[in-house]
Amino acid sequence: MIFLKYAVWRFFTMLLTLWVVSILVFVIINLPPGDYLSNQIAELRATGQAEGVAKAEFLRHEYALDQPLWKQYMIWAGIAQGPQGYSGLVQGNFGWSFEFDRPVSEIVGSALWMTVLVNLAAVLFVYLIALPLGVLAAAKSETWVDYSAGFLGYLGLATPNFLLALILFYYGHKYFGLPIGGLMAPELEGYPMSWEKVQSVLLHLIVPTFVIGTAGAAAMMQRLRANMLDELGKPYVETAKAKGLAPARLLVKYPLRMAFNPFVADIGNLLPAMVSGSVLVSVVLGLQTIGPYLLTALKSQDQFLAAFILMFVALLTLIGTMISDMLLVLLDPRIRYGARGT
Repeated sequence: MIFLKYAVWRFFTMLLTLWVVSILVFVIINLPPGDYLSNQIAELRATGQAEGVAKAEFLRHEYALDQPLWKQYMIWAGIAQGPQGYSGLVQGNFGWSFEFDRPVSEIVGSALWMTVLVNLAAVLFVYLIALPLGVLAAAKSETWVDYSAGFLGYLGLATPNFLLALILFYYGHKYFGLPIGGLMAPELEGYPMSWEKVQSVLLHLIVPTFVIGTAGAAAMMQRLRANMLDELGKPYVETAKAKGLAPARLLVKYPLRMAFNPFVADIGNLLPAMVSGSVLVSVVLGLQTIGPYLLTALKSQDQFLAAFILMFVALLTLIGTMISDMLLVLLDPRIRYGARGT
């Protein structure tokens, strides 16, 4: 019952935080002078294209860009009536992309699930690599196992993602026949899901998963190793050894459980960090994720498209943080839900 109350409280705080983030995102995007339509109007007037200016002015009015900033935000959020009535984020309308001349929902629709798929695969890769290597490096401290894991970790941290993408892009295709670009074979796009399509997606995921997850796995492995070494040096470990507890059982039952807290807490930061850090990788590998769209939107000041993508990343952060908080209260009995004595 207490856990359920805590979960409900965390959900509502997440919604409140998301609302505050939406205000910050909208304000920051509008800090640079001008916007897409203002820049376009200036160019059209300079070239004497009166019809284009009239269309751009109509769009400015249609999407309330001629209103004060506070009113623009309320219309965009869907909590105030605009030229199109109540039609904003709350109503499921994500706005219009002036750069692509299409609704934002159409542009990011397919890109969203590809983004989630790629980055969930990368997160899974991070945990599958970092957990065993970090524990092994700590258990075999100052041996060749520890030094080898440390070398791999530093190599992963030092190699830029886009450089690693270019290397695997070439050699992976040349020697292993790995597909180049995209997340499935072009001839399978637009067809219903099938076993052949699943196989194609899994094959295309190999390179981006490795590239995006390498740095995160290296950093998490080093952090877990440090936490494990700290726990292994504490008196309760020596006491357990003196009582004859088997080394493997001792390692899993006590030090790993205590060292695992930061590992779980990283869930909230890992997924959005990978989304934002995979922009260049997506461009290099030709992935149809939201990364290239975000880059284009920020360069052209396409504010509705950029705002929605940033809100999506913020939502991933908040969901990840909520999940990590819930897991922490289950994992560590020293963490309490609320009032003292509960």
